[in-house]
Amino acid sequence: MRARLAPTGASSREELLQLAATHQRLPSPVEAYFEVANRCNSKCATCPLTFSPQEAERQLSLAEFTCLLDQMPDLRRAVLQGIGEPLLNRDLAAMIAELVRRDVYTVFNTNAALLTRRRQLELIDSGLDELRISLDSSTPERYLQIRGIPAFDRVVANVGEMVRTRRSLGSSTPRIAIWMTALRENLRELPDLVDLAAGLGVDEVYVQRLVFWGQGLARSDQSVYRACDVDEIVAEAERRALVHGLAFRGADASPPRDGLLGRPLQMEPWRACSRPLRLAYVTAQGTALPCCIAPFTDAPFESIRLGNYLRDGVDAVWGSEAYERFRQQLYSANPPASCRNCGIAWSL
Repeated sequence: MRARLAPTGASSREELLQLAATHQRLPSPVEAYFEVANRCNSKCATCPLTFSPQEAERQLSLAEFTCLLDQMPDLRRAVLQGIGEPLLNRDLAAMIAELVRRDVYTVFNTNAALLTRRRQLELIDSGLDELRISLDSSTPERYLQIRGIPAFDRVVANVGEMVRTRRSLGSSTPRIAIWMTALRENLRELPDLVDLAAGLGVDEVYVQRLVFWGQGLARSDQSVYRACDVDEIVAEAERRALVHGLAFRGADASPPRDGLLGRPLQMEPWRACSRPLRLAYVTAQGTALPCCIAPFTDAPFESIRLGNYLRDGVDAVWGSEAYERFRQQLYSANPPASCRNCGIAWSL
């Protein structure tokens, strides 16, 4: 039996760069995002679903999900999220259990407003590897501004109870992390969010930079990428995390400074992306998208549709002419609209 992947990702960064350098897709996806529900119980000011939903409301059924898994024999890591709140799908725990049975590392993000005691027990019993709580503020006021619903106290209480429930059951899983999207509006709360996370007893805090597309708070003027005050704030958050003994990371488990202050940029950084070579993204309608970032960019949705996994099957879509054209364009000087700012204005 294969060992399930570590929480940090599908492979080491070096391996992913080597894969991107080949420009050759893998025979079958080794990682997949499943949009198990494309509706949500919050109104986030950074999410396209709040302003311009692109597909009719739907959720994947357990039968559809299992059928997709049967067509992905090399799958090693599954992320049960996309546009929408995964806990709205009542089959979520059964889906996780099916992935665990197949020895696939499983993770998803949630706003945790629906993380009741019953759902906590279901998730722990399912064998979920990692639970990521989307929490972009340390105060109720800022939470309401960004998330659009007055649920801060409930979310904090649910997360704290989840930690206690896991402890009471003697379980080491799921690993529990808080994920913050850094904006100009909330960046100064990052050190306090680290304190809050430590008080709740979670395992990690992640901070990632905004993917902006022009509405709500998802605007370029909200980006903190290489902003002049980031270094001081991140340094204080790192100091507090060290005091608490709390892991503090950026996207892809990199140091937070890499994502917010920027890595040394290569020419045409999108060429380093290996996602369309190894990763399948399945919307609740079955639509194939190139990655999890694409639907949050300013690219027209039609430009990122690459087929339909439910209608046509995984092999047919994965090797389709449309997908191959997308891959070829990605590794050129003129990448698709969803990719041209990746690594520059958007997250790598």
